[in-house]
Amino acid sequence: MPLLRWLMFTGVSVFGFVVAWHYGLFHLMIANDKTWISTIISVAYVVVSLHCLIRTVVISNELSRARRVSAIVSQSPSAFRVEGSDVLAGNSKLPPGRVAEHIRNLVLKAGLQGRHRLDQTLLLRGFADALRGPNQFGSFASDALMKLGLLGTIIGFILMLAPIAGLDAADRASVKTSMGLMSDGMAVAMYTTLAGLVSSILVQAQYYMLDDATANLFALATDLTEVFVISTLEREQDG
Repeated sequence: MPLLRWLMFTGVSVFGFVVAWHYGLFHLMIANDKTWISTIISVAYVVVSLHCLIRTVVISNELSRARRVSAIVSQSPSAFRVEGSDVLAGNSKLPPGRVAEHIRNLVLKAGLQGRHRLDQTLLLRGFADALRGPNQFGSFASDALMKLGLLGTIIGFILMLAPIAGLDAADRASVKTSMGLMSDGMAVAMYTTLAGLVSSILVQAQYYMLDDATANLFALATDLTEVFVISTLEREQDG
């Protein structure tokens, strides 16, 4: 489902880009942006979107495996044991994944600590960090794209205001040349700002959907372990 949502969002975005390309907006942007900052922002947006796609595929696979683990554990919540790198619930082997690794750590911890209350707070914290760590690249990328747009804005205003220092109001040729340079500077400022804003908003939307899917995976793992795994392991420790 997260991958499907990403594909739907990206399909709408690609349609908008195709329409802009058809009406020559991209050609106009490239022709008027002498600094190439808008082009750099566009290429960076494609790279960031590919990173988001990879993370979405990973989280989608983890969600699918977590649901299979939940189905197995809820049917036979007893006799959790570890055999090598595999985790077994009764006679069923849990599908490999982040959730299965977390259950494996809980089983090992329960066996090592003896008859004590099983606290998974630190394990859950590490589990959450492992899931959400790579997603933080989205916040950095969105902020970087926005700042690249602002950098282009500043450079554009510098290019726009630079000809004023040597402007001679009595010389018509000088005024005409200065007006052309000021127009080029304004174009740089506007196009880079537009590219930075649009790309930053689209990146934030993509990673918002990714964070939502990651939160669903974490919630599923928490509910599964608290309701079935922790209670079963503590009951087995109590005899």
